[in-house]
Amino acid sequence: MNHFCYDQPFELECGEALPGITIAYHTYGELNADKSNVVWVCHALTANSDVVHWWPGLVGRPWLISPDRYFIVCANILGSCYGTTGPLSKDPATGHPYFSNFPMITIRDMVHAHILLRKHLGIGRIHLLMGGSMGGYQALEWCVMEKDAIDRLFLIATSPSESAWGIAVHTTQRLAIEADPTWRDPSADAGSKGLRAARAIGILTYRNYGILVQKQTDPDTEKTDHFKASSYINYQGDKLVSRFSAYSYWLLTKAMDSHQLARGRHKRQEEVLAGISQPTLIIGIDSDILCPLEEQRHMQRHLPHSQLVEIDSAYGHDGFMVESEKIARHLGQWLGTEGR
Repeated sequence: MNHFCYDQPFELECGEALPGITIAYHTYGELNADKSNVVWVCHALTANSDVVHWWPGLVGRPWLISPDRYFIVCANILGSCYGTTGPLSKDPATGHPYFSNFPMITIRDMVHAHILLRKHLGIGRIHLLMGGSMGGYQALEWCVMEKDAIDRLFLIATSPSESAWGIAVHTTQRLAIEADPTWRDPSADAGSKGLRAARAIGILTYRNYGILVQKQTDPDTEKTDHFKASSYINYQGDKLVSRFSAYSYWLLTKAMDSHQLARGRHKRQEEVLAGISQPTLIIGIDSDILCPLEEQRHMQRHLPHSQLVEIDSAYGHDGFMVESEKIARHLGQWLGTEGR
């Protein structure tokens, strides 16, 4: 992991400013002579900058997006807890972590941080910008904010604005965190029980009825307690608590809720989409209930140079990470058509 320290005030969309930020990032491979082989991956809610770890089968050796061919960059998002400035970072004004005093951020603030890192790395153009779910939110914003810096766009399981359904899910998750009596304590562990419940809520939207019935049904018809599905949900909650911060989860879901390409641009969303000129591959998952196919179909109707592929998968929203073989096949075919 690398770190870039930006020691000037970082203005936020909310009107506040951070006195400086640190950006944690990974790179893989080498820039070619004309710097035309950059692939930048934007990550989702609780992921980190180590993309070859969390997107196997697509990114890394010996996969399609390989460091043998591309210079791959992935930066941890602003507000997270994996090395980039966030609620657990030290506030220079107090010498203590920000915790609940960390200001509100948006997807656009995250992209502004990405742009600072792009310039720091001496990257003039990005050959392929790609992201799934919340990563797609960042990629879309980036294409609007810096349209001349990006050649191609790959979006999966994402949309041009957060839906009322998504906002309702996130609000429910935050209610779970806020119900934890330790929430807002000046501690890195504050809200951990609430975070466990929030993750459980999230799992129900990342997967769906079909895959849970398929994978988590008990063969023992005599059981009255300790069900396999319960163990699975508890396990997923415990796993996230062991690696993530309730402060970051609360903050980042707020940032997701603010995602709206049309905000402040004095255009309808469809007009903003129509202004994205990059060749774009969109992939949707047919069983995704969090970011359903209709949202990707809507983008395809309004992005002028786009192609939509609909993947058959039982894994719901998580299909964008699980179905790497199918994704790599379609992305590889599209890149071949568009030219590498």
